[in-house]
Amino acid sequence: MELKHNPQESFDHEAYKKAKQQVAAIRGFYIHFLVYLLVNVFFLVVNLKYAPHHLWFFWPTFGWGIGLLFHGLSVFSFSSSWGKAWEERKIRAFMEKEKQQQKRF
Repeated sequence: MELKHNPQESFDHEAYKKAKQQVAAIRGFYIHFLVYLLVNVFFLVVNLKYAPHHLWFFWPTFGWGIGLLFHGLSVFSFSSSWGKAWEERKIRAFMEKEKQQQKRF
């Protein structure tokens, strides 16, 4: 899907590409969350029907939940500080350090 824009206005294709990737990441998280809910409700039903005396369903729910938590953190909060922006900042810092060392000699 392409974004419609006014040809008289400037259009930043890089910003559009970045925003589109972020929307895709958020959509991926929501799909992951939905599958997590459906599968774990299924586990709960199976557990309660066939082995109500031994509750095992919470183990896969807990383990998968940790993965889901990290997925959510990467999509919603840590992506800007630990993603490509962090890599670019570190590259610039190393380049600046190299430039400073070259000036000394």
